[in-house]
Amino acid sequence: MSDHDTIIIDEDQNQDFREVDLETVEDPKEEVVTVEDSQDDKEDDYEKVCFICHRPESVAGKMMEFPNNITVCQDCLQKSFDAMSNMPTDLNKMMNMPGVQFLNLSDLDSLFPQQPKIKKKKKKSTKKYKKLDIKEIPAPHKIKEQLDQYVVGQEYAKKAMSVAVYNHYKRVATDTMDDIEIEKSNMLMIGPTGCGKTFLVKTLAKLLDVPLAITDATSLTEAGYIGDDIESVVSKLLAAADNDVERAEQGIIFIDEIDKIAKKKTSSQRDVSGESVQQGMLKLLEGSEVEVPVGANSKNAMVPLTTVNTKNILFICGGAFPDLEEIIKERLTKKSSMGFNAELKDKYDDDKDLISKVTVEDLRKFGMIPEFIGRLPIIFTLKGLDKDMLVKILKEPKNAILKQYQKLLALDEVNLIFDDSALEAIAEKAMQKDTGARALRAIIEEFMLDIMYEIPKDDNIGQVTITREYIEGTGGPIIELRGQQVPRLS
Repeated sequence: MSDHDTIIIDEDQNQDFREVDLETVEDPKEEVVTVEDSQDDKEDDYEKVCFICHRPESVAGKMMEFPNNITVCQDCLQKSFDAMSNMPTDLNKMMNMPGVQFLNLSDLDSLFPQQPKIKKKKKKSTKKYKKLDIKEIPAPHKIKEQLDQYVVGQEYAKKAMSVAVYNHYKRVATDTMDDIEIEKSNMLMIGPTGCGKTFLVKTLAKLLDVPLAITDATSLTEAGYIGDDIESVVSKLLAAADNDVERAEQGIIFIDEIDKIAKKKTSSQRDVSGESVQQGMLKLLEGSEVEVPVGANSKNAMVPLTTVNTKNILFICGGAFPDLEEIIKERLTKKSSMGFNAELKDKYDDDKDLISKVTVEDLRKFGMIPEFIGRLPIIFTLKGLDKDMLVKILKEPKNAILKQYQKLLALDEVNLIFDDSALEAIAEKAMQKDTGARALRAIIEEFMLDIMYEIPKDDNIGQVTITREYIEGTGGPIIELRGQQVPRLS
């Protein structure tokens, strides 16, 4: 055999012959060079789809393979076996009946259209979570110190949350203490829009490294009506925990807009999204075993269910309760009378901290049923944001919005500076909008649009200073070129 002879290797009877040059093989006796089938690699990139329920393998689980590339999930297969076993006719007898012909699997390709291919999702990193240890739970003052780095103000709210969370996870870690069962520390947060209720909960879950589910109470309805079932809040938590039931049972559920499910006072129809939802949530708040779907938001015949115990899930409810101040004011002004030491009826008209005087009776009058309030033992309020707090929110937190823009321009090697007077002007504009900290982003996005558009045009720009005049529209930012300062008006 010469040096340039070739060996023909038949990998498969159905495949073409492939030639291997002996010059590419160091020792033909020890190595055999084969070429992988690229078609198989392409097929591995796609998920298998159930022929009956059309669910992909990532949702339905492991598939059973049949001839002609037909795949069926285990749920459909089991239901098919159950249906066949419950049939009154004996299938064995039908095999010998003349004129009866069973379906041939090879004929299915021509009967049904080709199933769409679904690409496989990239596997997430399998991070192993440590079991909750009482020694590793941070003390309340340490939790508050971490919250201070992200949340400005709201000292009482941060203190109350830190203590409640610390006590709750001590209860979860120990399960019981000298046979004395510790009750859950569910919370109710009351505060105006944009004061930081959702941001507080998000920051808390991030610091504690526990799964968090945020849901809106306005979408919840009584079972059987259009909308989300009450158990859907638990299924969202299970999804946030990567379908790990044990980890989900130590998570946090934040239900926002809880004031929207208050009992309707003037309604002759059935209150399916108010009092009924409150009553349905009682078992979740106190602790019960709930069957929730895995990999879906609603229950149906094709989705497997799993049981989640809500005994150790921390529920935090939040709402603005817009008309609650009027109820508090009405209660307080009832004490007014005539004569010496009498309280004036307009005494509480200008009280900006009136919401902090809330009582359980006020919440009951607002429309929350007593059983629901009783399962939220920790009630605290958040203050509305004033001008000074808005200025601090702009620049002090770790992820302050000004720091975000400074980092964006730093990537273009441009230094961004905000005058103190400019920050005050932004805070004043936000106060006029009356939407809390949410207004800050909208205002900054508006005046930073032109700057973010123009800066990349000129490589000579080294620094931009935002002034009060630019915010108010009477001037422009100060642009400094590299090595010189040039004031420029817009």
